[in-house]
Amino acid sequence: MLPSQGPIEVFVHHNTLHAFEDLPFHEAVKTGLARYGAHPYLPEQEYRQLFQEGRITDEDLQAVLQEALGPQGHKQINGLGTRGQIRLAMLRQPIHVGPDAELRWIVAETDALDRFRPEVPNDLRDRVVAGTRQWLQHEQASLSPALADLAELVSKFGSNYPEWKKASWEAFSLHLLWRICRSGIQSVPHQGAPSRYVRPRDLLLNALGIDVDRDVHDLLIRFCAAYIDQGYSDWEMPCRDKGFYDAFLTLYSQSNWCSDRRLRGLSGELWRLQSSGLSPEASIQESLAELGIANDDREEFVIQTLLSLRGWAGMVWQLETGAGPVVHSIPKGSLLGLLAVQLILERFAIIDVGREATGKRGSASDVLQFARTKLSEPRPLSVERRAFLLFQVAQTLGWQPQQLLALSEIQWQELYDEADGFSAVERRRIYHEAFERKYRREALDAFVNHTNVLNASIAERKPRRPEFQVLTCIDDREESFRRHLEEVHPECETLGAAGFFAVAIYYRGAADSFYKPLCPNVITPEHYVQEDVGYTFEGMHRERAELRRRLGLVSHAFHTRSRTFLGGIFTGIVGSLATVPLVASVLFPHLTARIRKHLGTFVQPPPVTTLQLERYEENPGPENGHIGFTCDEMANVVVRLMQDIGVTSPESFSRLFVVCGHGSSSLNNPHESAYCCGACAGKRGGPNARAFAKMANDWRVRAKVRQAGISIPDDTVFVGAYHNTCDDSVVFFDLDMLPASHHADFETARDAIEEARRRNAHERCRRFVSVPLSISPNEAIRHVEARAQDISQARPEYNHATNALCIVGRRDWSRGLFLDRRAFLTSYDPAQDNDDHSVLARILAAAIPVCAGINLEYYFSRVDHVVYGSGSKLPHNIVSLLGVMDGTASDLRTGLYQQMVEIHEPLRMLFVIESTPEAILSIMQSNPTIGRLCRGGWIHLAVINPKTSTVQVYRNGQFDPYEVSGRYLPEASCSLECYRGSRENLPFYSIAGTVRQQ
Repeated sequence: MLPSQGPIEVFVHHNTLHAFEDLPFHEAVKTGLARYGAHPYLPEQEYRQLFQEGRITDEDLQAVLQEALGPQGHKQINGLGTRGQIRLAMLRQPIHVGPDAELRWIVAETDALDRFRPEVPNDLRDRVVAGTRQWLQHEQASLSPALADLAELVSKFGSNYPEWKKASWEAFSLHLLWRICRSGIQSVPHQGAPSRYVRPRDLLLNALGIDVDRDVHDLLIRFCAAYIDQGYSDWEMPCRDKGFYDAFLTLYSQSNWCSDRRLRGLSGELWRLQSSGLSPEASIQESLAELGIANDDREEFVIQTLLSLRGWAGMVWQLETGAGPVVHSIPKGSLLGLLAVQLILERFAIIDVGREATGKRGSASDVLQFARTKLSEPRPLSVERRAFLLFQVAQTLGWQPQQLLALSEIQWQELYDEADGFSAVERRRIYHEAFERKYRREALDAFVNHTNVLNASIAERKPRRPEFQVLTCIDDREESFRRHLEEVHPECETLGAAGFFAVAIYYRGAADSFYKPLCPNVITPEHYVQEDVGYTFEGMHRERAELRRRLGLVSHAFHTRSRTFLGGIFTGIVGSLATVPLVASVLFPHLTARIRKHLGTFVQPPPVTTLQLERYEENPGPENGHIGFTCDEMANVVVRLMQDIGVTSPESFSRLFVVCGHGSSSLNNPHESAYCCGACAGKRGGPNARAFAKMANDWRVRAKVRQAGISIPDDTVFVGAYHNTCDDSVVFFDLDMLPASHHADFETARDAIEEARRRNAHERCRRFVSVPLSISPNEAIRHVEARAQDISQARPEYNHATNALCIVGRRDWSRGLFLDRRAFLTSYDPAQDNDDHSVLARILAAAIPVCAGINLEYYFSRVDHVVYGSGSKLPHNIVSLLGVMDGTASDLRTGLYQQMVEIHEPLRMLFVIESTPEAILSIMQSNPTIGRLCRGGWIHLAVINPKTSTVQVYRNGQFDPYEVSGRYLPEASCSLECYRGSRENLPFYSIAGTVRQQ
């Protein structure tokens, strides 16, 4: 249940609710609400806004309600309407439920009892008013005792009621409805839930208004930051290698006269524990006994205690279990030590609360007993609060007084249970399902209609050899880049694969000190690859490396000495000079970046480097002779990737094949690795693309690949490249190895890529509110370049925001379809697969968990950016070189920050896979992770038959045929025509002129 986020340098997206992944999605998010206090869905008012904007339709609400209620939706509730009608009315009109004081104010001070709600249709208003007039004229004598004060109500509006104006009748009708609802609900019993607090902290907070976590966490946060530090602090913590518990006892058992008064006596207690050799387990048992935690409550107590500081507890657990590479590991048992220390501090904090509350020092159990005597019983919901709920529903459905007066006590109970049972959380669930349903149907309709626009069966199309090919990561940010490239040069072909391109390696660049993994987190690399400087530049490389080392030592020394008394004075005098580059970086980020880049050439490695890629020794490793791959291993990598993307026949290869990795670089961004390639463990995928291109160009590798049935033409040349998704720059590797015969091909491809990146930057800029919609492509590229270098920029790019779709299949299905940068695109050709669907199973084993992990982390960080996300980026500070916290002391913040998800619409991802239901069901059966995500509703799933082009949707454990609604798919001449002048999420379009010629 603790967060599984590792060090922020290797930030990899994952399902935030991984602990509850075995539950169905809606049960899991409600469990998250109960466990973490986190919102399961968007606020109800946001869904209502979407309903008003047409993003959720009445048709969607009715369909979702019908599916949720089933036959029970037609059950009549006391002749006032069916369950479905009552719930639909509560969805169509806002239902206000607030504190008692707020509702009393609304009734007394607003026109809630004088005018119908503005959302109520006129025909319903007229019906209620007419019914009230008829009832008052003919049945006044038969009033129930509860409404015996009707005369007072009539006199309030004037005794001559037959001559009342329309406004008076409206007000009278509402006052009457209110009194009837209040009278009827008085007969409905409602008791508050009894208070039961597992943690003593919750008992003290509710009984005395004192939060002991404040003092406990203050000390614990500081110690955790020092204990797991990865090199930020100058001094090493004593006894750190002995574990969390022993390190804390060693440090705080020393008597200190200036320690916090709340912790008086702590050093003596820690000295007792240390001298007696009491283990963390034994200390925990002592604390549980002193706090009076019953045996049946101990598991829940431990869970709640650790979750009270779950960010730090989660990071301690991640480091203890070795998740993610770190410089300084921590011993096993550290989480147990953290719990033991937290309980010790909690005991002393409780004793201090007792001293403040009673004036004398007692045991923790005495303080807790005192708090129980002060605890008041929960108050049940007031009559007004319950009546106001029915009063609102009565207006929206046009219930008349005589209908409500005829209800018995049992019927009032049934009516209230029905309205109250459709809680705010359940209403939000229905809204959310309807919101997803609309997008899902629009996506599938667009997919099918776009296929029909092609006027040819995709299974029979045999396009001619492309002029050049570009293989990118499946990343949704590459969707627009690929789309613009195909618009600029229709005779090219773009493909998508996981961004490590089957090259799972530990990589060390020429200027790096350590090897770092470049592959998905679920893979442990076996091979090492190193970037070497050409022998001609070896001397220059050594000189620059030495210069970097000396500059690093000087910088470190200056940083350390600045903390001394004299150093601080010197820093204050000289530090004013730092304002010049600081101001320049804010006011002129683009120019400052160019100057910084020019000055950086003096310490950067020489421009000509090569990869040490071929291994001559038997076993791979980081030492010379063991670095790299054997020829057979390189051939296996090439075969796997070519099979995955379905490029296996000679005619499917172009003369120039660009393999383009991606990443992101921006300043003042602790979450930078979250913007890089998730398939490369939060690193940049350029080295993987470069390595693959070098493997595929080797004639010996090609010979072995040919033996596997894949014939790469002799005139095909692979080029590695890297796309920076933040500034939209594209760089190419090893161009000195490019044959002269392919220079013209490369120039054609580079010109097309240059234009595509300008257009891509222009499309991206529409999402930035600070950028005018009238910006030109040239201005857009300059803006994103400056944005990446602006240290004051909280939004360097929006990363995966708005992702909602993943397409697995041939590009022909989606080429020319405007997907608004919301789709992951994975290349797969079922014709190249075997009967066991092993290629598809291999692709989905990575694509579904990775894409679903990205989608779900964005979902949860968006619906609750405080609990599931990391809040606002603005107060973040890096701590321990592992994560961020708010200000100088807070829990370690996990998840995505608010500025990264503010434009995201939380939709579960829809996977559209070119395959058959039988194949997908087989893969779900053999892969538990995929099966769990699909069956639990964490993702939506549809398949498109490669032969018949029919679509089937996975629902309730089986695939059902999808019926196209026949919506018209608008056409556009280019992407600009689709998004021009808009900052919102856009519908699907079919773009003409992007399909390659036969």
